[in-house]
Amino acid sequence: MNDSVDTSSPFRSSLAWTGPFAVFMVWLGVDSAIPLAQPTKEIVRDLVLLGSIGLFSRRVLPTRAPRMVFSVAVGLGVCALWIAPDILIPGWRASPLFQNAVTGRLKTSIAPTDLTVPLLMLRTLRAVLIVPVIEELFWRGWLPRWLQRSRFESVPLGQYTTFAFWATALLFAAEHGPYWEVGLLTGIIYNLWMRRTRSLGDLIIAHATTNAALSVYVVATHSWGYWM
Repeated sequence: MNDSVDTSSPFRSSLAWTGPFAVFMVWLGVDSAIPLAQPTKEIVRDLVLLGSIGLFSRRVLPTRAPRMVFSVAVGLGVCALWIAPDILIPGWRASPLFQNAVTGRLKTSIAPTDLTVPLLMLRTLRAVLIVPVIEELFWRGWLPRWLQRSRFESVPLGQYTTFAFWATALLFAAEHGPYWEVGLLTGIIYNLWMRRTRSLGDLIIAHATTNAALSVYVVATHSWGYWM
């Protein structure tokens, strides 16, 4: 990864880290209005997201994950944490604490009856290969550093203030709606791992492992609610 400090404007520098995430959020917002049939829509979405990574983020993509084995272990642990409440406490997710007007309610963007083998493969590949890159660029690469200094690229990766650490974890939790409590714990764990490794590559590996293991669980148990 290029560790040099960018001397361009803060906005232009931010685009390398936030551009793909912004494209992802916009797509989620307009997804239901896009007049494409499945699986064409999923393919187009993946191409758009890959294109946004190539367009905005090529210079900041990590090329190493020095603690890959440990990052995989972290990712598996987070997956276990993610599904544990619903396995150990039947009806846990149905509580008004998790499904309400503020956090939203569980729903899948594709009806379970429409989840064909090609769609399952596309969703799994996106969850493992694309989403971790987009989200970690934003959540661990940009946000905690930007919260410390507008010229954020002068802040080393993995450096946190107390405010940046908890603001990032809380906003990450909010992104996950009815799964906010495990989202918060996941945000804390990922933040701690980022502070320990100082390696965006390791965070992408951890996140990808979590998503891969969770995808296997979703498909094996038909727990489609995890794929909101």
